[in-house]
Amino acid sequence: MGKIRKIWVLLAVFVLGVFASPVTSEAEQMTWQVKSLYRYKVQIEFYSQNRDNAWPGGDRAYNLDDYDTHSFTLNCNSGEKICYGAWDSNDASTYWGVGKNDRHGCQGCCYTCDGDTYSVRLRR
Repeated sequence: MGKIRKIWVLLAVFVLGVFASPVTSEAEQMTWQVKSLYRYKVQIEFYSQNRDNAWPGGDRAYNLDDYDTHSFTLNCNSGEKICYGAWDSNDASTYWGVGKNDRHGCQGCCYTCDGDTYSVRLRR
């Protein structure tokens, strides 16, 4: 009796594994409203903390060359932690958030991808 029960349990586990839907990350968006009050031009990039991804990515960054509020909508995975990194375009040692290439730690510069909008002001 014990062997037959074990076989049925293994068969049930196999069938559930075959027919269960795969776990996928749900697509989501988040929006960042960024205003630079810094006197020089600034560049900004957004970095996933859960996977190897950045926005805009590919060794590029968004330019902030005025005092306007700029809106960035990112396509991300629901629940993904995303941090901003900004820096003086002529001197990356002056930075906000995680800085250029996600090199520094930060407090209050990361948010969860959940469809919300987050506001950031860069000042020195």
